[in-house]
Amino acid sequence: MNKVELLAPAKNLETAIAAINSGADAIYIGATNFGARKNAPNPLSDIEKLVNYAHLFNVKIHVVINTILNDKELDEAIRLVHKLYEIGVDAIIVQDMGLIQSAIDGKLPPIEIHASTQCNNRTLDKAKFFDNVGVSRVILARELSIDSIKEICDNVKCEVETFVHGALCVSYSGQCYFSYANGGRSANRGECAQPCRKKYSLIDESGKVILKDKYLLSLKDFNASDSLKALVNVGVKSFKIEGRLKDINYVKNVVAYYNNELNKYADRTSSGRVYLDFEPNPDKTFNRGYTDYFLNERAQCFNFLSPKSRGEKIGKVKRICHNYFEINADLSPQDGLCFISDGEMTGFLVNRVDGNKVYPNKMDGIKSGTLLYRNFDAKFEKQLETTKTVRKIDVVIYVKDGFISAKDEDFNEVKVQLPVGEAPKNLEKMKETLINQFFKTGETIFKCSKINIFDDKIPFLPVSQINDLRRELLQMLSNERLRNYTRNSQNPIRYADYPESKIDYRGNVFNDSAKQFYSNCNCEVLEGALEAKETIPSGIELMRTKHCLKFAAGLCGQPCKKLYLVDVKGKKYPLKFDCKNCEMVIQSP
Repeated sequence: MNKVELLAPAKNLETAIAAINSGADAIYIGATNFGARKNAPNPLSDIEKLVNYAHLFNVKIHVVINTILNDKELDEAIRLVHKLYEIGVDAIIVQDMGLIQSAIDGKLPPIEIHASTQCNNRTLDKAKFFDNVGVSRVILARELSIDSIKEICDNVKCEVETFVHGALCVSYSGQCYFSYANGGRSANRGECAQPCRKKYSLIDESGKVILKDKYLLSLKDFNASDSLKALVNVGVKSFKIEGRLKDINYVKNVVAYYNNELNKYADRTSSGRVYLDFEPNPDKTFNRGYTDYFLNERAQCFNFLSPKSRGEKIGKVKRICHNYFEINADLSPQDGLCFISDGEMTGFLVNRVDGNKVYPNKMDGIKSGTLLYRNFDAKFEKQLETTKTVRKIDVVIYVKDGFISAKDEDFNEVKVQLPVGEAPKNLEKMKETLINQFFKTGETIFKCSKINIFDDKIPFLPVSQINDLRRELLQMLSNERLRNYTRNSQNPIRYADYPESKIDYRGNVFNDSAKQFYSNCNCEVLEGALEAKETIPSGIELMRTKHCLKFAAGLCGQPCKKLYLVDVKGKKYPLKFDCKNCEMVIQSP
């Protein structure tokens, strides 16, 4: 079976450790600055603690430096990368070509470089470019089909990473300027204000309203769990869960779920076994409804009703009374329920449950036949908060020739000498005590699966001394695991011909080093990044997306007048449609 990686998000140290314990093979996390989620920074001291914990399980740590950088920031980012390398970080995820140029110039340590999805990696030519440049991994756009992913995997030598779960950006990553144009908060600088989750109307040039006051750019959440086997088979190396801003319970649940699913189809890159005390279920955690997007065929990927969590389907209301309703469902007090009424999502809390009678905190809008969803499962959330889920490394203990040794599942081995002492009065009883005490691995990362005693000259050892020996041996084994951890080095980075001869603001060039890199890759930079401009030119592309409002409105293939997206303040954005490539473009007014 292929060895693959489950890559989990973490907003902080606590969440990262929970993700590791739930089965992640790698973690991606933000450092002090330069991450595309500006609200999820972490001090280097926490990242160092995370590295030391993760490497015990052969789990890798990737740090995101995936914003575009000005010249001063580039220098700061280079210094940050050196510090990250010094504390043991395995890889950096980058968008800015200034960092690639810095690697060529010898300014970076030999840390693995991954080309972020923010680099707009949606074609075979783009993936081959980064492969020729020499990056260790290319992270693909979410909009690709399995066939397209296979084509890329078949034609590049570097590792390929794909998203499999979480929120979907409506725009191609790295190509969204909507937030910046609407208030100066740039997605490419980690400050996206998420205008795609707001209400809009769709009108034509005559003023006819086609869709009114809907969340027209809001997509469902991604769930590729049904396609994991296919993705493994086409050669994907890393399976990425989105969510560096998600809470710790979300991460526990989703990581545990994908850990279980991936184990069905592939061996894993890290070590240890996860012991769960809950049944993971992605329907019970934050979701706007799920879609597999374009993995297999065009799906209904949009959710115009609300950008908020819809959760799991519960069932229909059977009967309404004055202060309660009846439904055949297993509900609990403090559950959060919601339903669609007049095209809007409405929610309420459960105060009390008596059999199939549910007493909510408000009855507004609830009718017989109303379809309910649960977007907060109080029991399940409590279960996640108090879970004792652990991850353990298998270890076998040997007693032989006056030594006690421990060998783990990765063949790390340590030993300590047995103390000299009097022979026990009852050798078999002494062996039994030794076995019982060494099985008690407690709060360590190890789980003893077998103890082999090949020595009949064991001295008498009190229980306290056996426990000291066990603690010493397992601590030595932990140290040995860290000592033997192997960090991959980045191969030399080089220039390669860029797939395009010219790039405009969509190349996101924000510093001189990035401009130099493109020039040396035989690509002319016509203009710098949009973020360098004081005003937004009219008629430029603010967003390009596979989500198409003509398709959503049932107008696909039909001749129609020019269409506009209109926000709640009346601002009109012209729409263009590239029907050949099935893409929609939102332009600046």
